[in-house]
Amino acid sequence: MAPPPIPRALTFSGRTFAVEELHLIQQITAECGSLGRTELARTLCELLAWTRPSGRLKHHEGRLLLERLQALGWLMLPPVRALGRRGPRVTPVTAQGEPAPALVGSVGQFAPLVLEVVDAGPDGTSRLWTELIARYHYVGYRVPVGATLRYLVRSAHCREQVLACLLWSSPAWTLAVRDRWIGWSDAQRRQNLPYLVHNGRFLILPWVRIRGLASTILARCARQLPADWERRYGVRPLLLETLVDPARFPGTCYQAANWIRLGQTQGRGRMDRTHAAQGRAPKAVYVYPLGRQVQARLRTAPAPVAAGPADP
Repeated sequence: MAPPPIPRALTFSGRTFAVEELHLIQQITAECGSLGRTELARTLCELLAWTRPSGRLKHHEGRLLLERLQALGWLMLPPVRALGRRGPRVTPVTAQGEPAPALVGSVGQFAPLVLEVVDAGPDGTSRLWTELIARYHYVGYRVPVGATLRYLVRSAHCREQVLACLLWSSPAWTLAVRDRWIGWSDAQRRQNLPYLVHNGRFLILPWVRIRGLASTILARCARQLPADWERRYGVRPLLLETLVDPARFPGTCYQAANWIRLGQTQGRGRMDRTHAAQGRAPKAVYVYPLGRQVQARLRTAPAPVAAGPADP
């Protein structure tokens, strides 16, 4: 049976797809059923020029879009190919992630800190970062969607020990208090969201008890991250944001690092656009401007220009 007609445009992951584009997606999916879902997503991203500012295809978001359209009944995807065991991803437990001897003192004793960018590669730092987050962060590990940048934090005096792990990623689609603070329109927000970066994970390892460490890491991130993010994605950020669960954390380290507390979320997921995820505990919203007059710049900045690909 043929899929039902597409009745309207659809906004997904920051882009509005016109009805004509959705018809094209429907047509390509029907004609290229021999391709796997990932190959289909890459093909559609190429045809629709759906890329990050760095020029890299948004193939992960493309696959999520295809699955969303299938859930709406607008197309049929090929079956998922069996490439091994399916189900929740299990993070291997290794000796590298075992608790280490306690590190106690003040941050000055461990300065300078080193923020090591984590890339997928043969050195194993990606696996170590994932294991530490999975084992010791209260939320655990989830595969991030969109642009991401990960750090391992070490001391120059004991490079073999990891002190902390951070994840920076694409920003929340909408945050009412943040959007009011910036004062941008919906069109400005859709265009300039790539200038925002979200702090999605911040883990100080449980055996690390160093006074002033968390706020010092945040201050170091504010200095180093803009160039690292621009190198990878072709956009220099203007604003950092994060959500803090006030039932667990008072947000002291963000306040000590001069982040601004704007208020609370409305109790929905940070990427929720349909008001479907009600009932979550509100989170405190903090932001950190990376320069002067950031609010005005976010309202008036030109759309990010795609640069050449910069593979991690």
